[in-house]
Amino acid sequence: MRLGPRPAALGLLLLCAAAASAGDAEELHYPQGEHRSDYDREALLGGQEEVDEYVKLSPEEQHKRLKSIIKKIDLDSDGFLTESELSSWIQMSFKHYAMQEAKQQFVEYDKNSDNSVSWDEYNIQMYDRVIDFDENAALDDAEEESFRQLHLKDKKRFEKANQDSSPGLNLEEFIAFEHPEEVDYMTEFVIQEALEEHDKNGDGFVSLEEFLGDYRRDPTNEDPEWILVEKDRFLNDYDKDTDGRLDPQELLSWVVPNNQGIAQEEALHLIDEMDLNSDRKLSEAEILENQDLFLTSEATDYGRQLHDEYFYHDEL
Repeated sequence: MRLGPRPAALGLLLLCAAAASAGDAEELHYPQGEHRSDYDREALLGGQEEVDEYVKLSPEEQHKRLKSIIKKIDLDSDGFLTESELSSWIQMSFKHYAMQEAKQQFVEYDKNSDNSVSWDEYNIQMYDRVIDFDENAALDDAEEESFRQLHLKDKKRFEKANQDSSPGLNLEEFIAFEHPEEVDYMTEFVIQEALEEHDKNGDGFVSLEEFLGDYRRDPTNEDPEWILVEKDRFLNDYDKDTDGRLDPQELLSWVVPNNQGIAQEEALHLIDEMDLNSDRKLSEAEILENQDLFLTSEATDYGRQLHDEYFYHDEL
């Protein structure tokens, strides 16, 4: 099968490129190590429609909704927000919006509205046509072969997410397909998929060399900066038992987005910036004093929670 130059067919490649450029996003978020709050708003508050909605709220209504959110973050109701409470809230926010996005996608992918997304419907939504690759026939073109590999991996994940005998995915299964890191029964699949890609010698582990991929050290030159960064991540973030290789559980911490770490960093950032009396926790008064900062943080999903009753409604 020969693919023509169709931009949609490169969708998965673009997604992988986006994941690989996470470091670029980090640099935009923290240029020269300085936090850019306007980047937060630009990146996650949304487009112009969401910005317009935000500015339409009166100061009184913003104040009211923000106080309601603060109350919900304060799990022990002691009047202060700790690092742990802020981190837990941010992680819950991440998961909530991931699930909401998957539910919206489910409706878009379900072309015949039968409450099930078939593999053909997924292809049509992604690529405007059904694509069927031969699993055993590699393509000559390197870019097309990369896409074939990614497409086959997607098909395997789709089949794994499907727990019943029906040909398509129901909503819960579709969420497992889109966010396997959030569903227990997909964990083993995620690990095995990562091992197939990175465990070149088949020993069930990923060594530092396998972790670095195709990089080959030039003995006449020093390692480039990005290699030093990746080595540091391998040694200090992932290889918990310091045996020089990643076992399946350590591998999982690498391949699955670490929302916990991101949430903890943001919680610490908020406390560092807003804690006026240096007690390492935030009172309602301190937050209201720094309302603009709080509304450009992940704690309120960059202001988005002020428009989502799930977060500010009293019955959450």
